[in-house]
Amino acid sequence: MLDRIALLLGLPSEAPHLEQALTHPSYANERRGVADNQRLEFLGDSVLGFCTSDILFERFPTADEGTLTRIRALLVNTETLAAWARSVDLQAELRLGKGADAGGLRESTNVLADAVEALIAAAYLDGGLDAARRLCEQIVQAPLDSMAVAGARDPKSELQERVQANGGEPPTYVVVDSSGPAHARWFAVSVRIGEHAVAEGRGRSKREAERAAAAEALRALGPPAETPVSEEE
Repeated sequence: MLDRIALLLGLPSEAPHLEQALTHPSYANERRGVADNQRLEFLGDSVLGFCTSDILFERFPTADEGTLTRIRALLVNTETLAAWARSVDLQAELRLGKGADAGGLRESTNVLADAVEALIAAAYLDGGLDAARRLCEQIVQAPLDSMAVAGARDPKSELQERVQANGGEPPTYVVVDSSGPAHARWFAVSVRIGEHAVAEGRGRSKREAERAAAAEALRALGPPAETPVSEEE
């Protein structure tokens, strides 16, 4: 069962933390002595932030702090993690309790994102920082390639400017859902232009969810008129 995921991480299938990383709390609650992935998730969140910062620092040697921070915010979020999880069919490998599985949590964006963070921690603990960095590169590569990243801006600011340039009202953001324990809270936010909800985003904070919603709205609107700045500039 673990061979395919271990191969993705560059770890042996008997790596000590691999099975734990795929264990949802609902599964552990049904079995005495089984550890869930929440502690690993906590560590993986920090490792992901560090490794992504390192990747961006190396890839964009002339980008300033503000640009790097904005790019990282676009990459390190619940939607990006869950999208990668689905791309490798991670949901098939999760260990969930019977009720959680029957309730559809195997496809939950939040559950998938948590598992990815836990896998990053497993890669770090069992394979070292290089293994964790390689996994983080896999996770952020596709969205990074799809961005005009060297000129990336805060998506909320860009969305507001583009909408107002066309005579529209400033976008508004509404929290439509929230869940999770205090240490792993997540929010779903809808962005509205006038009376119409145009996109939704999720994040570990309201601000992150708003940014994710704005980024989704920008993708729906298509590329901006301005020419992207190349990485070499």
